[in-house]
Amino acid sequence: MTNRTYSKHRKHILAAASLIGLIAAQNVAAQEQAADAEAASAPQGEDIVVTGSRIAGTKITEALPVTVVGEDEIAATAAVSGDELLRSIPQMSDVSFNSSNGQTSSNFARGDVGSIDLRGLGVGNTLVLLNGRRLVQHPSSQASASLAPVITYNTNSIPVFGVQRVEVLRDGAAALYGTDAVAGVVNTILRDNVNGGGLSLQYGGAEGTGLREFTGSGYLGTDFAENRGNISLLFNYTHRKALTSQDQDYTATSDHRFFDDFVGTVFEGSNSLDDTSTLSHWGNFTTGVRVRRGTTNITTAGGVFSIQPTANGGCSADLGGGICIDDGTRATTGADRNTRWDGQANYPLSIMPRLDRINVFANGHYDLTDNLTIFGEAGYYYAKTRSVQDSVFSIGSIQMTVPASNYWNPFGPVTFANGMVNPNRLAGIDAPAAGLPVTITSYRFVDMGPTIVDVTNRQFRALLGLRGEALGFNWETAALYSQATVRDMQDGISATLLQQNLALSTPDAYNPFNGGSATNPMGPDTSPSNQAALDAIAIKSVRAGKSTLAQWDFRASKADLLTLPAGDVGMAVGLELRRDSYLDNRDERVDGTGTWTDSVTGVVQESDLFGVSPTPDTKGSRTVFAAYAELAVPLIAPEMDIPLIRSLELQLAGRYEHYSDFGSIAKPKVAAAWDLFEGWRIRGSWAQGFRAPNLEQTNATIITRGNTRTDYIRCEADLRSGRIATFDACAQGFVTTGRRAGNPDLKPETSTTWTIGTVLQPPAFNTGRLRTTFTLDFWQVKQKGIVGVFGEGNALISDYLARLQGSSDPTVVRLAPTADDIALFAGTGIAPVGRVQYVDDQYRNLEPQTVRGLDFGVNIGLRDTGIGDFTFAANAAYLLKYFRDVPPDIQALLDARAAGQINVDTVIPESSDLVRDDGFPRWRGSTSLTWKLGQFTAGAFANYVGSVIDDDISVNGQNWRVDDYITASLYVQYDLKGGFTDGTQLRVGVRNITNARPPIDTSSFGYMGSLHSPIPRYWYVNVRKTF
Repeated sequence: MTNRTYSKHRKHILAAASLIGLIAAQNVAAQEQAADAEAASAPQGEDIVVTGSRIAGTKITEALPVTVVGEDEIAATAAVSGDELLRSIPQMSDVSFNSSNGQTSSNFARGDVGSIDLRGLGVGNTLVLLNGRRLVQHPSSQASASLAPVITYNTNSIPVFGVQRVEVLRDGAAALYGTDAVAGVVNTILRDNVNGGGLSLQYGGAEGTGLREFTGSGYLGTDFAENRGNISLLFNYTHRKALTSQDQDYTATSDHRFFDDFVGTVFEGSNSLDDTSTLSHWGNFTTGVRVRRGTTNITTAGGVFSIQPTANGGCSADLGGGICIDDGTRATTGADRNTRWDGQANYPLSIMPRLDRINVFANGHYDLTDNLTIFGEAGYYYAKTRSVQDSVFSIGSIQMTVPASNYWNPFGPVTFANGMVNPNRLAGIDAPAAGLPVTITSYRFVDMGPTIVDVTNRQFRALLGLRGEALGFNWETAALYSQATVRDMQDGISATLLQQNLALSTPDAYNPFNGGSATNPMGPDTSPSNQAALDAIAIKSVRAGKSTLAQWDFRASKADLLTLPAGDVGMAVGLELRRDSYLDNRDERVDGTGTWTDSVTGVVQESDLFGVSPTPDTKGSRTVFAAYAELAVPLIAPEMDIPLIRSLELQLAGRYEHYSDFGSIAKPKVAAAWDLFEGWRIRGSWAQGFRAPNLEQTNATIITRGNTRTDYIRCEADLRSGRIATFDACAQGFVTTGRRAGNPDLKPETSTTWTIGTVLQPPAFNTGRLRTTFTLDFWQVKQKGIVGVFGEGNALISDYLARLQGSSDPTVVRLAPTADDIALFAGTGIAPVGRVQYVDDQYRNLEPQTVRGLDFGVNIGLRDTGIGDFTFAANAAYLLKYFRDVPPDIQALLDARAAGQINVDTVIPESSDLVRDDGFPRWRGSTSLTWKLGQFTAGAFANYVGSVIDDDISVNGQNWRVDDYITASLYVQYDLKGGFTDGTQLRVGVRNITNARPPIDTSSFGYMGSLHSPIPRYWYVNVRKTF
């Protein structure tokens, strides 16, 4: 049996086994179970506030759909980071801030960061709390699917070892918690009131890779002042070695055209599966004018030429050493495909970077009187990562001119200024005796080696408050300050220093004309520039970010405000005053402080960091005042003996917020819980929500972003001229600069959410030893005004359509067509166009989206069986609809494609149901099982992610299907008793026990990092001691 056949059988077996848990909730004991769990550890008589209600001790929590992840479930997942923990919850969608996404560019959030996206509504639509209060946001942004900058809460700042439980409110909650709570709320509750201590040491590693991980964690606490006070300390330390591209076959190359998964399909051999870069050390250049030797054209009419191996053929001039000049841009297909660059094969690029992480958290309280308690929190998070990324490359919007005086310039002067005869000028050419400057149009500085990226994250949090009881109300007030910083430092090249060095007429000048290895063209550069040249141009660039949160709040609640026939009416009120600030401080070489003036052309560039678009600093702040109120109203009680209505509870809530930068907004919520009879509850809610535009979306000045986009009008020219047979073969993709700008007139994104569900706790299955809960919830969220941009890719399609109709898109600014551009369009019936210089864009409120689905859950606990105690929990999320509308301008493009006005393989965002599209699988599920017998414990956890469609590839109108993915984990634990070893636990575990490889997709790393983990079978051993 082949490995591939075995893998398929194994997957089917696991899929069948996991169906048992696909109707369930990994930790969805109903909401009241969370309250029970906390009540067990709370001081006697203290009422509990559970996520979803501000009223301590109210029964209205029974109306709310909440997933609870307890300590046993956390242990079963074997998670060592917040990102790993939250990925195990099926209602969480793709993780767009992750270690494999955009790591070569500082325009992405890099380092030890994980995002959170409940329901797939988008980063920024899920509120994250720590012990019931907001976390500060991570101070780096990156572009969303709608190309607007989004900001996340960093899940890795959560100290997993100290987590008592995680409560996930799967319901719109802006009426209680304010902005961001569109999809729901994630509230992490840390361990407190510790009286003793514990230490945990864990070491693990992934098979067949260099990934090794050590974690040391502990807690320490004590009561004092005759138990009137307590202080507790939690700490985590993690050291991880990198997982690199060369550790596994699917990440060891960017070329997946002939991987087994694609063989025998229409995708086999497709160029879209070849993510090797056309930007390589085999450069493309132009002199601006034709250069000849006799009757032989060394360059094209526009002066374009490239460097290639002589063996590829078509040389116009030999440079020796097996390399030559070709007149024209490298084709990068056919015989010239070997001039592409495969960084993953040549460098050990970081899939997961090397990491050191520290989490320290302290909390405490002291009872000043019987009715007044002072409490506080202090937390610190530090993480440093080192990542190996690909080498620096050029972008189309910032072009470097090599002065004629360059020592290696094949079109340089006959004699240098120092009187030395130029040994590298091509003999017999008609270039002026003074030589010609050469413009670099595409080039990768392979001889500089890989780019080293060091990212340091820090975050601290301090809180001081008072709580007590007065006039029958439980009240609490606290002041919170939190700050997060990031320092992203990477290797770079100064354009100014580069051009100064290129002007040298000695061998110490940088040589961009040396190509690579003639015998291994896709391999490393075997004839690099000398070290003096490399040292002369190298610099370090730094992006520093800072975000702050300062908050004061006052809250009061009373569970028995007044009495109705059905029971007590509960009420909560609160005030909040919050100030948020955000600073994205770019390196002075890109923020406009230090510019670069081309010494040959005189053109001033706003960026001196070669290959990086100019990006001004962004900063902003806002002050928010909020007031909210909540009522819990019992309408019917069991004592009233009304048929089919054992009880009926109603929640009414509303919140008003005023923002200093865009005005006011108010949103309501209604929820209800109806018990038909004991053990059967129906619950539902309706709420309106909002997300305020983040401070970068409103305050950013014009920033430029370079992304590789296909210039479809040039593809059309290739197709009509017969140079390609289909659009799939088009190689007219270039780094296109989009000029995006913030918009102070943005409005909040708004939403309407409703849920209806049922909770079953049959009395026959809820006895002294057995506890069983089944849940089913239907939910829907409608969002309006989602912030985004039209996008340079869409603008190029719009320009494609317009030019076929005799006009153009005014937002697409092009250079004048060169002689080569004119030749490209000759005989096609299309007017020649030049390369794209930039595309103008601005953030705006776009069209709505509607998302709906089902959540299934089961939780079973069985104890005192004679053969041990059992806990089974399962959770599943089924996505019914994800309809993202498109703006009218994009709809016009879709209509044009449908009408045959543009090519059918033109990739356009669809106004259609996105279920199974990229990060939105139809099914997600997880199960966990724990067995305890005496001193022995065993736990298992399985996670399922359904298949998705990869719309980054289209062959004959067909997209690739990314298979479903199942992983399973297992651990066994033994508790030692007696003597020195008393309180010691020994645990051995394995994650991804079947060594399942993530399903292949069309990205360069060969897997979908936002959905799947690249970690193979991972073994670990853990020793824990409590005292």
